[in-house]
Amino acid sequence: MRYTTLLLVTLLASSFVSAEPLTVARIFADPDLAGPRLRAPKFSPDGRYVTYLQGKADNKDQLDLWAFDTRSGTARMLVDSRKLVTKEEKLSAEEEARRERQRTAALRGIVEYEFSSDGRQLLIPLGGDLYLYDLKAPQSAEPVVRLTNSGAYETDAKISPAGRYVSFVRDQNLYVIDLRTREERAITTDGTGLVQNGVAEFVAQEEMDRDTGYWWSPDDSHIAFTRIDDSPVQEVERFEINADGARMFRQRYPAAGTPNTKVELKVVSLTTSKVTNVELALGDGYLARVKWFPDSKYLAVQRQTRDQKKLEMLKVDAATGTGHVILTETSPHWIELNDDFKFVDSRRAFVWSSRRSGYKHLYLYDLDGKLLRPLTAGDWMVVGDGTENGLVGVDEKQNRVYFLASEASPLERHLYWTALDTKEPSKVTRVSREEGWHEAKLLPGTQGYLDVFSSPDQPPTASVRKMDGSVQHWLLRNPLDDSHPYHPHVSNHLKEEFGTLKASDGQQLYYRLLKPANMRPGQQYPAVIDTYGGPHVQYVRKDWMGGGRTSQGLFRQVLAQNGFVVLTLDNRGSGFRGNAFETVIASRTGKAEIEDQLRGVEFLKSQAYVAGDRIGVMGWSYGGYMSLMALTTTKAFRAGVAGAPVTDWRLYDTHYTERYLGTPQANAAGYESSAVIPNAGSLHGALLLVHGMADDNVLFTHSTQLMQKLQSLNMPFEVMTYPGGKHGLVRMPQQGRHYYEMVLRFFSRELGAPTPSS
Repeated sequence: MRYTTLLLVTLLASSFVSAEPLTVARIFADPDLAGPRLRAPKFSPDGRYVTYLQGKADNKDQLDLWAFDTRSGTARMLVDSRKLVTKEEKLSAEEEARRERQRTAALRGIVEYEFSSDGRQLLIPLGGDLYLYDLKAPQSAEPVVRLTNSGAYETDAKISPAGRYVSFVRDQNLYVIDLRTREERAITTDGTGLVQNGVAEFVAQEEMDRDTGYWWSPDDSHIAFTRIDDSPVQEVERFEINADGARMFRQRYPAAGTPNTKVELKVVSLTTSKVTNVELALGDGYLARVKWFPDSKYLAVQRQTRDQKKLEMLKVDAATGTGHVILTETSPHWIELNDDFKFVDSRRAFVWSSRRSGYKHLYLYDLDGKLLRPLTAGDWMVVGDGTENGLVGVDEKQNRVYFLASEASPLERHLYWTALDTKEPSKVTRVSREEGWHEAKLLPGTQGYLDVFSSPDQPPTASVRKMDGSVQHWLLRNPLDDSHPYHPHVSNHLKEEFGTLKASDGQQLYYRLLKPANMRPGQQYPAVIDTYGGPHVQYVRKDWMGGGRTSQGLFRQVLAQNGFVVLTLDNRGSGFRGNAFETVIASRTGKAEIEDQLRGVEFLKSQAYVAGDRIGVMGWSYGGYMSLMALTTTKAFRAGVAGAPVTDWRLYDTHYTERYLGTPQANAAGYESSAVIPNAGSLHGALLLVHGMADDNVLFTHSTQLMQKLQSLNMPFEVMTYPGGKHGLVRMPQQGRHYYEMVLRFFSRELGAPTPSS
């Protein structure tokens, strides 16, 4: 009894000591509040090692390369990024833009790497040069060898599939290094000015999830590559305003309804240097995906029409460049691109995904494009972690295809399998066990899988598991014990509530809700709705501080700990719920989304603890657009924060905007009713408008046009601009901290403190 009492007193004392309020400053400080994290995990080809990137204890955004040995169960740092590049890393303009597209602009050190096919070497780009790490180097030898040492910057580096070459893009041209001779040669030489080789064009990187412009054949004999020409694209003058001055850029930006980049696809032979032009017949459409057939003789080329209602797969003869259509997908709304496409060698077939049933599912085709059978079916999605990609892998020996899906709940992701010869596609077998959010990568030979898991109460964990879901090795347990970075804040941590509301058409809307601690009966609390609301994003999910940026989830905690009720609701039009849910925004945006958010407002007002006349709204990018539409088309909000908002869809890019609205020429009324500017005179409530002054995605022009319009109407509003700030500035430590602290002050002032209910 004395022991029990002593233990209880000790735990209470420990809890008391650790009761630190969460602050914005701490969110952006080191170490990472989520604990150690595995970024970009990969298996070595022999399955022995799990390699990953991990931030330093004194700088969570400076990444080093680590490896976990599945035989010994131990981890070690392979490459210390500071030892390879001792000076502060300077990125080229091309690399800065590429990382901005990949949402890794805040990271430094090693941000990508690649295994050789034999598993012996790792290719590491760092500081603009390339390095090879030999995993089997003798102890007496230096394991890291520098491959390039040029004044130019090498990007998009790859080891060829058979391991003979390293390839990269430098100064708008494609290069290879023969690893046997270390001889470097240029594959292309005409990349200059508006012409680039081996590079993905702007909309491919930003909107199509294609960040490369070249593809090796499996046998190392050929490379398929793009030649892009930006000369048809309209030129806009964009000023990047930094603290030390302004620079004017003439940027080729393909705004909705204007011409796109000209894209050609070519194939080069490494032995003869012969270049073959592929007959794409793109017209004004898009090169969506390129993949080699296993025999290295044919290419699988996906092309998408300009209106994005048709996607065709061509089987192209690499020797002649001619091809024919073997598969066609059509939709009355739009086709979502993904990478759920894998060859099944033993069956001379491939796995393909489609939304033709209204939900994304897997299908098996033969190599000539004949449908063999559906592999999955049901009112749920084959879908991954915040992307359309759900296919994990195929075990040909066991006759199984593995995938991630929302079958258990739209708020969760789990690993499943089904048989390649299934006769009941609606019946699938779940592998992952814990309720929450799973990501998975199959071990080579499918002898197990890497499971990265989190839940609202558990920071991300990582384990190697058997195919029955049981743990084989823990890489990262990440318990919230007294050694965890978040432990000082655990006793103040507020548990989220999840629930549903109904949209006007009867579809379910999911929400996550945070309430202030120790709410007093009879008091009413101000509320903030944190929204994104746009396609391809899901904020309401059972993961750790997620549904967006981790810093954003932590900021919701800060708001709640400062006395705000915080609601996050996924409206119709947001991602991964099926066609009926997602396509309500076709031809007009900002209507159904706001209608659903108003359901959230009604829900808040129905709670006795919420001050219904003191509700705010905040969002970034599409969420910033949502905030502006909420403030200009309703009177439900007292205050709103609009970060990097789209204000006129005619100013945004072709592939994204036309997917939902068509072209301005064909849907002028839809563009007008979807824009913020025409509603500016109806602004209701306090507005804080925020934008980076070097944003090359949602151009600063969106906000300056709104500023001018509101000024001409003599409407009051507040502005915060960030010199040098890109679209992802909220991820940057200094700018992100400043932004969130400003938002907290803004809502504290405009929405006030809790008050007694009337």
